[in-house]
Amino acid sequence: MKILGIESSCDETGVAIYDTEQGLLADQLYSQINLHAKYGGVVPELASRDHIRKTTPLIKAVLAQANLSLSDLEGIAYTAGPGLIGALMVGASIGRSLAWGLNIPAVAVHHMEGHLLAPMLEKNPPSFPFIALLVSGGHTLLVDVKAIGDYKILGESLDDAVGEAFDKTAKMLGLAYPGGPVLAALAATGLPNAYKFPRPMVNRPGLDFSFSGLKTFALTTWNKSDKSKQVQANIAYAFQEAVVDTLLIKCRRALQFVKGKRLVVAGGVGANKRLREKLQQLEAEVYFPRLEFCTDNGAMIAYAGALRLQAGQAEATIIQPRPRWSLEELTVPT
Repeated sequence: MKILGIESSCDETGVAIYDTEQGLLADQLYSQINLHAKYGGVVPELASRDHIRKTTPLIKAVLAQANLSLSDLEGIAYTAGPGLIGALMVGASIGRSLAWGLNIPAVAVHHMEGHLLAPMLEKNPPSFPFIALLVSGGHTLLVDVKAIGDYKILGESLDDAVGEAFDKTAKMLGLAYPGGPVLAALAATGLPNAYKFPRPMVNRPGLDFSFSGLKTFALTTWNKSDKSKQVQANIAYAFQEAVVDTLLIKCRRALQFVKGKRLVVAGGVGANKRLREKLQQLEAEVYFPRLEFCTDNGAMIAYAGALRLQAGQAEATIIQPRPRWSLEELTVPT
């Protein structure tokens, strides 16, 4: 079954074709980083307009890459949420309309389910059940995954998501956009013992997170310093270590809570090199998607959609994106 996947939830347009027999056939991605850089963050209206410009050319590109035509497609999957409503509307409108025109089924995919299943695209995929750490610019979740569609959220951020905290801290330090990867690169030149930042909420029970106080701690430290380049690097190092240690502690606690043996890490922050190093300390099997599948992409949407379309799930002829949508609202495809 050949499935076209469309991802347009925020500032990246991703399109891919997944074949349930042959695997991933084609994958194309366009990033809007340069478009939003001068504003220091994503401008929703500009993001939506750019998705309109890029989605159709990317569909043509993946068809050419896979040596297929539209008539070869057997289903279409598109991100329906969560995300920016205008950006979601673009992908959902194009995906659902194209499926209607081709008289093939379409399925609305949950963006975070796509991330959660991205490691399944690797040669050595995890088996169920597992704990998933979903860390991105908009989400920080610990999820107990029993099967596809059977999800229980064990913990989440009470304020800033991890990626959001990285980006905001980088901006406060005067770093370029997008701040998270820039801060992580700068941290590699920081001195390990220059500063000691708190590990938020690790001394209280539960699996929830909070990163806004850590962000404020970084700003206070920066404002009290001489603002030299080395101090900037030292703060970046201390901030990243605090975040990574906090995630490590909570992942270990989640695995102990469910007596789990496998951890899947997904989302944009899953590309962080230091996080990958630290999580190897866990007494568990740890799985990551390849770096290009950590950030938003069409491959994960095509794959997640293929599983649901194979099971017979399909959308009615309506276009109904959901900017807010809990993973726990999903059901097991039957």
